[in-house]
Amino acid sequence: MKTIQSIALRVVVTIMLLIGIATSAFALDLETARSKGLAGEVDNGLLSVPPGAPTDAQALIVTINNSRRAEYAKVAAQNNLSLDVVGGMMFQKIYSRLPAGTWVEVQGKWTKKAQ
Repeated sequence: MKTIQSIALRVVVTIMLLIGIATSAFALDLETARSKGLAGEVDNGLLSVPPGAPTDAQALIVTINNSRRAEYAKVAAQNNLSLDVVGGMMFQKIYSRLPAGTWVEVQGKWTKKAQ
């Protein structure tokens, strides 16, 4: 029987690989959108437009979110987890790699990452 930790680790690794592949074409654009404050990470594992930002990155956000949702759904189904759990786990991994100053929304509150 697999432990929750081993399943969680496998889920995170799988998602990171799949998202990396699925968004590699958008990586520079996503980084630019984040650095300009046009896109921020939300604690559900998806992207959104931060408060007061123009919607210049909306199409990019929609494309990446659709890709993320599809991958989250696959991993959730394979591991008998909810989409919320998978998205939350991915946010934790994504957050750890974000540079300071990136917009993040946690529990409905937008802030800029301090470190």
